[in-house]
Order: sequence, then C-alpha cells, then structure tokens
Amino acid sequence: MSDLKNQKRMAASVLKCGLHRVKMDSERAEDIENAISREDVRGLVEEGVISAKPKKGNSRGRTHARMAKRSYGHCKGPGRRKGAAGARHPSKRDWIKKIRAIRRELRVLRDDGTIDAHAYRIMYRKAAGGQFRSVAHMKAQLEQITGRIE
Repeated sequence: MSDLKNQKRMAASVLKCGLHRVKMDSERAEDIENAISREDVRGLVEEGVISAKPKKGNSRGRTHARMAKRSYGHCKGPGRRKGAAGARHPSKRDWIKKIRAIRRELRVLRDDGTIDAHAYRIMYRKAAGGQFRSVAHMKAQLEQITGRIE
C-alpha cells in the first residue's frame, strides 16, 4: 500500500473527524490512491470505501457502581476525604434548607387563615433571625403565642 497521507487528510476533512478515525478499505487501495481531489474522496466515502471509526467514550460503569455504594455510605471514610467538614457540607446549605422549609410553612399557615398577616410578618422576621431550629420548633413557638396551631 503506497503513501495515502493526502487522501487520509482529505478524508478526515470531508468526514469532519480526526486523522486517526479515518478507516480505509485495504482491498480498494488503488481506487483510494487515484483519488486526488476532495470530490473523488467524497465519492469513495459514499461508496463506503472510506469511513470514520466510531468515537471512543469513557465508560461510566465504574462511576455508577461507586456512586451507588456512596449512596448508602460506603467509600466515604476518612481516607477518602480531602476537604474539611465545612467544605464538604457547608453550613450555609443547611441554613438554606431550613429557612426555605420554615418560610414555605409560614406561607401555608397564612394562606389557609391559621395566622393573620401581622403574625406571619413577626414569625417571618424571627425565622430570618435564626430563632427556630426547625418547622416543628417554629410551630411549637407559634402554638405558645397564639394557642391555635395544631
């Protein structure tokens, strides 16, 4: 088989892939050698003499297996950890989760008429100030104040 460097380069351009993905049929080497223009190469591509190898990908199988194990606590020991506890689980995320739940519950209580707009505003500001540990704690405080919450 003679030097088909130019044909390979043109084929890569026509197929819009890299040189290493160009696959040429060795039995039709003469036809490929005679292809001196891009038009000739396009014809050979249509015939199937020149084609592109499929793209290679990285298998996600091992990652899926590892993530499945981590979902129930494996592969998370001290030897695997790089960041500090606050970097791995920021306290801000805890706060966001808590305050959104409390504010959501306050809206529900206000909309169904359990508390009035004034009480809602007071409890909202207290929640923002970090007075409540959780939704249950907020409801307990509200029950003490109003005596109407379940």
